[in-house]
Amino acid sequence: MKYAYLGKTDIKVSKICLGTMTFGEQNTEAEGHEQMSYAHEQGVNFFDTAEMYAVPGRKETQGDSERVIGTWLKKTKLRDKIIVATKISGPSAGLKYIRNPLNFSKSSINEAVEGSLRRLKTDYIDLYQLHWPERNVNCFGQLDYVHDDNEKWTDNFLEILQAFDENIKAGKIRTIGISNESPWGMMRFHHLSKLHNLPKMVTIQNPYSLLNRSFEVGRAEIAMREKIGLMAYSPLGFGVLTGKYLLKMDKERDRLNRFPQFARYSGNTSTQATQKYLDIATKNGLSLTQMALAFVTDRPFTTTNIIGATTLEQLKENINSVHLDLNEDIIKSINDVHREISNPAP
Repeated sequence: MKYAYLGKTDIKVSKICLGTMTFGEQNTEAEGHEQMSYAHEQGVNFFDTAEMYAVPGRKETQGDSERVIGTWLKKTKLRDKIIVATKISGPSAGLKYIRNPLNFSKSSINEAVEGSLRRLKTDYIDLYQLHWPERNVNCFGQLDYVHDDNEKWTDNFLEILQAFDENIKAGKIRTIGISNESPWGMMRFHHLSKLHNLPKMVTIQNPYSLLNRSFEVGRAEIAMREKIGLMAYSPLGFGVLTGKYLLKMDKERDRLNRFPQFARYSGNTSTQATQKYLDIATKNGLSLTQMALAFVTDRPFTTTNIIGATTLEQLKENINSVHLDLNEDIIKSINDVHREISNPAP
């Protein structure tokens, strides 16, 4: 396994992170435990979850992913060996069963932290993240930003940092990060943390894959210069970049078949680009899955690559991708496709 530090902290995490949003929906507790045990055996020491998981978000399964991690940590007694990351949910009309209002007020942050600690069966969280911004921003399938002059949003970036600072001093969280955030948001948090001597956001968890390299526009420079590492999610585009849907090798249980609403990586241009990437992988004797994952892991701004799997077979292939180094010819071929079909999936 390969490792990297979270920003300028002394927290060392595996370059492959186990995403757990399927735990409690597509995967049972027993399957989740099996995945975590296998990942740990392979050197993966970083698990990512969120208070809203399992996905898709439902009242009946809210918090179940954290609960599965919690029972595994209690059973294995490996808490000191695992870096646990979780997230507080931002505003969403469909998730008011979590908390109402869903916001990043001090009281909401404190309530969310306590809930996650309880479900995770731990007394501290290594990395605590804002799942998505409170304000209108281009994320979750939207590349273009559309400004709303009538938006009802109060700039509370400073209050968020102060609430996190209190939780860090109380020993409940170790460090903090953002997710689905814009370049403006990255720099606003960074500026305020320096100005007021408050904790710094050390990670940003945004989508990044062969089908969506929008992180490279604006965010990548900030990530490199300010040491805010990318935790890349959806590196396989909801499974599209395994090639299984293109090759008609998908199964009824696969995510896009069970949840067709998750279709942002399935458009015509994404299919065209995926075929071209599959051709590159085939020409070089690689699986598309491992080529797609290796590309993401190897980017200089990537701290960790969040992989998810519903079967142990998938998990093994995904983790093994960390050992694959793509040569210059493959990278050039990938970049040629990217120039021809740039960011087909938002």
